Amino acid sequence: MPKTYNDIYFSVRSKLRESGVEAFSLEARILLAAAAGKTTEQLMRDMYLYTSPEIEERTHSMIERRLQGEPLAYISGSWEFYGLPMTVTPDVLIPRMDTEILVDAAIDAIKGFGMKGRVLDLCCGSGCIACAIANELPAARVVAADISPSALEVCRKNIKDNKLTSRIIPMNADATTWPPMSIGSFDVIVSNPPYIPSFELIELDCSVRDYEPMTALDGGEDGLDFYRAIIKYWTITMRPNGLMMFEVGEGQADEVKMMLLKAGFVSVEGRNDTLGFERVVIGKWKNEF
Repeated sequence: MPKTYNDIYFSVRSKLRESGVEAFSLEARILLAAAAGKTTEQLMRDMYLYTSPEIEERTHSMIERRLQGEPLAYISGSWEFYGLPMTVTPDVLIPRMDTEILVDAAIDAIKGFGMKGRVLDLCCGSGCIACAIANELPAARVVAADISPSALEVCRKNIKDNKLTSRIIPMNADATTWPPMSIGSFDVIVSNPPYIPSFELIELDCSVRDYEPMTALDGGEDGLDFYRAIIKYWTITMRPNGLMMFEVGEGQADEVKMMLLKAGFVSVEGRNDTLGFERVVIGKWKNEF
């Protein structure tokens, strides 16, 4: 007997609820919409239309993956960040709400440069930070740089899908060494680099450890390798009075602040996340080379 989207929705919703999924209604909508190739808004509009056995089968396959612990974002292939739809694959980290604090700080900083500063998103991954900044500040010009070709593919897709190709340039670059000469100079460098200490990786929740890319998580022995490298090698691209800002892990803010101060940055400060932890560290570059 043919089924409507509503029939399938209630079936998978019940399965998720019985399996202990907390946001079972929301996840059922997201996965059914993904299986049908619709937005959640389109799905709600079409709930009483009949669907195909193929869509039902695809939905139940997605549900099984979810119940095995795979992150919702990787199953659906998309996630919202700063109000923008972002494609995500296992080649990139899933955008987190904590990172929106870094975007807020970057936007505030760029406004200080007359809304049109030149910005580098280093270790850009999916490009969520670059896209959010460029979308909020159309006069800003952004370079999104990452060492991973597969991550840059995702980044390029997000730039294109969000109609930001005139504002963002994706570029292959290694954050742990000298920048390419062609990259130019910047008013703001923003980075959410890998910052999990290597010994803590095994302790991560399995939904992170088993699915998200280790290269985007592993920050070296103490989690600070990328901060050291970026401050050492990439400060050369800073314009006078430019700002370098990082997302940091819990308990890392003081050490990153000290690195910036020792490198010649001034007005070094932090910003807290919603739980009161310093999640963002910012420093102003006063020197000229």
